[in-house]
Amino acid sequence: MTPPPQTAALRRELGLLEAIGLGLGAIFGAGIFVVTGVAAGVAGPAFLVSLAIAGAAATCNGLSAAQLAARYPQSGGTYEYGYRLLHPAAGFAAGWMFLASKLAAAGTVALGFGHYTASLLPAVPPVAAAAAAVIFATLANVIGIQKTGRLNLLIVVFTLASLACFIGFGAGSVRTANFLPWAPHGWRAVVEASALLFFAYTGYARLATLGEEVRDPETTIPKAIVASLWIALLVYLAVGAVAVGTAGAPALAQTRAPLERAAASFAFPGLNRVMVAGAATAMLGVLLSQVLGISRMMLAMSRRGDLPAFLAHVDPRRGLPLRAVGITGSIALLLAVTGRLESVLAAAAFTILIYYTLTNLAALRLPAHDRRYPPWVAWCGLLACLLMAGSLAPVTIASGLALLVAGFLFRFALKSNQV
Repeated sequence: MTPPPQTAALRRELGLLEAIGLGLGAIFGAGIFVVTGVAAGVAGPAFLVSLAIAGAAATCNGLSAAQLAARYPQSGGTYEYGYRLLHPAAGFAAGWMFLASKLAAAGTVALGFGHYTASLLPAVPPVAAAAAAVIFATLANVIGIQKTGRLNLLIVVFTLASLACFIGFGAGSVRTANFLPWAPHGWRAVVEASALLFFAYTGYARLATLGEEVRDPETTIPKAIVASLWIALLVYLAVGAVAVGTAGAPALAQTRAPLERAAASFAFPGLNRVMVAGAATAMLGVLLSQVLGISRMMLAMSRRGDLPAFLAHVDPRRGLPLRAVGITGSIALLLAVTGRLESVLAAAAFTILIYYTLTNLAALRLPAHDRRYPPWVAWCGLLACLLMAGSLAPVTIASGLALLVAGFLFRFALKSNQV
């Protein structure tokens, strides 16, 4: 089937700094401010090892995504690579799982923003703040990709400043006794925690979906992915060590706001409020990048007829897929006012692991002259994804596979109507 015609092209306006900012803005969010506590409850202080494992796995996956993005600099990320290098069904599976994961996470992150805002401003209902965040992120995505990138940079700078304060002021309060027992639930729990924490690194996937809007994508996207991942890994390890060293793993596991709990134990009154503000801006940055990445995935899938054709429209004056942005914002708004954090985290981790499994399979199919990294990098990423996915609860795996089946049924119905 011939893809629907494009009315205009996306504009290449993002440079390296904006791309790194978007990567960091997508990574620093629920991962560092929420999942840290969940992982501490699963693995104890050894969740720091889980952070390193997840970071290593994310690096292998990121390198696979980077070389694919350099070869195929179009919107869609692994959806595009799967279509070209594997099979149309594999491409659709990647795109559908990306949408499922990121749309669910968008609603969850918005709700997280609402809870943090309510902590600072008790008069503001969390759901109202969540709705306002989604509306803000949606409107910010219609002002132009370059302005969106610069706005995201400001958010990232504030978030990093709050985390730097946490590390700097908390390091003196670390107690070695809080690191014992090191792995109270065994090493299988460490692997399980790494699967949850892998979700905390996966924001860099947004960069691959922006292949048509980055200047010199063959070099900019790989550099931005690697830089985002390594900055995130170093910050995560430092923040995790301070958090568990000051509050202890059991205390972190008992709260949705583990860094706020840890900061409250510091000898610096008011620092926990700084962490709340940093968490709120981080959630806003993630939401901003999610609307950006989801709308570009919708654009790519609609071009091939895997989503309704009207989503393939690009506004000729602004060079933006405004319809896809509007639909993304509407769905995220609906999920924000009805969603729950507990019901999303594990499912989102499984769906994104399927996405990256397909990324690595596509990287292994690259011709030798198009490879930037040796095949063992993709093999390591693939095996890590399978190991982490297998460590999740059977009900989580079953629900993820059911979601995938639902996607193929939707695709079959859509294609039937297009004939």
